[in-house]
Amino acid sequence: MELRHFRCFAAVAETLHFARAAEQLGISPPALTKQIQEIERLLDVRLFQRTKRSVNLTSAGEVFREEALRTLQQAARAEDAARRAGRGEIGRIEIGYIASAAYSGLLQTEVARFRADHPLVQLNLVEAPMDTLPLQVSNGSLDLAFIRPPVPCPADVTFLTLLQDDFVVALPEDSPLAEHETVPAVALASANFVLPEQASGTMEVARRGRFVPRTLPNPGGLVAVVTLVSLGQGVAIVPASVMQRVNMPGVTYRQIEGKIIPGAIALASRKHEKSPVVRAFLKQLKSRQADR
Repeated sequence: MELRHFRCFAAVAETLHFARAAEQLGISPPALTKQIQEIERLLDVRLFQRTKRSVNLTSAGEVFREEALRTLQQAARAEDAARRAGRGEIGRIEIGYIASAAYSGLLQTEVARFRADHPLVQLNLVEAPMDTLPLQVSNGSLDLAFIRPPVPCPADVTFLTLLQDDFVVALPEDSPLAEHETVPAVALASANFVLPEQASGTMEVARRGRFVPRTLPNPGGLVAVVTLVSLGQGVAIVPASVMQRVNMPGVTYRQIEGKIIPGAIALASRKHEKSPVVRAFLKQLKSRQADR
């Protein structure tokens, strides 16, 4: 039995008149009669009691009408869901992110914007080590990832820069360098550096100061990095968004003297994305860039 059978039956059950039902369906009365006869043959039951003057549902027809209407309603919902999914209005997006994307407010802003316009899309978000994110985007474990370039990535992954988030230095509060408004790179030559996931800021400070940095292993996320600084283990070159959001006892932040050390938050995505709902998120973020 096909949907056309259910539609023909429902039209006759509603009108109890073959000619009107046929007109409603846009087919001829004989064609409609043939469809109803086909249904009754398939079910081996009479659905309508027909006379020259009237058409009525049999008891079996009454039962079948309820189920036929449910079937048609479900089919309509399935068709609507498929069309909406094709337009990127329904679906699911797996998103990875680094902590500074949240500290900057970028992650919250863009997720809230997308949810407002696409309330039926499920967004699953997970914080993950940055060096794993591009590969997860490439292999499909994630659809999108908020990262801090530069970071190695597979050939099928591309970056879209979303926000500048330059570097500052996190110092122990009792450090003599905390007395200065800005800290020269060379003044950090004797310090131990707690390495965050993105080490490019640390390497640029060392280049400017013309020294090889003494580094401590990355302890985890940015809060863990700042915690070690608060315990007097060393200094750290961190994104400015951390300075704005992580207020931890025993730590102070200072600008680095001279030209700013640039940093950015970017979105990693697949170059040839096929999912309509993921493309809808990408379109939103690209419009953000166009408005800047």
